Amino acid sequence: MNGVLSPTDEVIAARDRIRSVREEIAKAVIGQAVVVDHLLVGLLAGGHVLIEGVPGLGKTLMVRALARTFGGRFARVQFTPDLMPSDVTGHELFDSTTGGFTFRKGPAFTNLLLADEINRSPAKTQAALLEVMQERQVTTEGRALPLDRPFMVMATQNPFEQEGTYPLPESELDRFLMKVLVGYPDEEDEARLLRLVTEGRVGSDFVLEHVAQVLTVEDVLALQRVTAGLRVDPAVHAYAVRIARATRDRVGIAHGAGPRATISLIRAAKGRALLEGNAFVTPDDVKRMAPAVLRHRIALAADLEIEGAPVDEVIAALLEDVEAPRL
Repeated sequence: MNGVLSPTDEVIAARDRIRSVREEIAKAVIGQAVVVDHLLVGLLAGGHVLIEGVPGLGKTLMVRALARTFGGRFARVQFTPDLMPSDVTGHELFDSTTGGFTFRKGPAFTNLLLADEINRSPAKTQAALLEVMQERQVTTEGRALPLDRPFMVMATQNPFEQEGTYPLPESELDRFLMKVLVGYPDEEDEARLLRLVTEGRVGSDFVLEHVAQVLTVEDVLALQRVTAGLRVDPAVHAYAVRIARATRDRVGIAHGAGPRATISLIRAAKGRALLEGNAFVTPDDVKRMAPAVLRHRIALAADLEIEGAPVDEVIAALLEDVEAPRL
């Protein structure tokens, strides 16, 4: 890359708009700044995000608050063991007045679909999202019905150690741009959370009325176009390729990341760059997004699984071994 590029006015304006979204979400979500930033990266990149954490950490609240900030259509599906695929995509109904069938659209026909506790349903129902996530359409009776843009799936899941969970198939995991982990809040944030929910309030529900709409659907589409247009040096492309390929022959990794991981690294890095107000992607953007992009796309070898090695530690060691370009 020749010289240092200054952010364009368009990029600066886009950065400020997405920061206003972050500020509105912070009115409802205490702490979890890194998680919120990852959700915003997913929005900018037009990718789907899988959010994992134990119940009660505000995963659903984050998605609801995000949807409120841009005024798009929002739908929530609570995944349960008896949920059917048609409960997500929709189904054909017989119309006695016409003597034919009509299609009743399911909750997938929205801008932001919250698939809550997605791993509480078996694979048959989880698979209902495969076409929705990849093709952004639903096929019924030979007809392809397109979904509105923007369209995102934000799915929450509980750790697999909990009872009543079903692992997501690898083909579906790969369609998520990122997997984001939600941990416990620190002591100060938990104290703020306690005051927010209990002082002068009945019940334990969070109120989202004070989260303002600061964007429109058209604004989100424009932000996604700005993100897609950010500059990526060929050396940064090569760096992303080396990271993904390093997962395929590394000791301790039984199943490495496929080519979609390479694409996702650059897409997520572009979103990260825009959050920082940069008109170009740096190697550090790729490196910072790599754990979220890779952690659900690799499988550890049996010996590391038995030892209980965290997948993020394996990814961190891999990133240290892959040389980053100097631009």
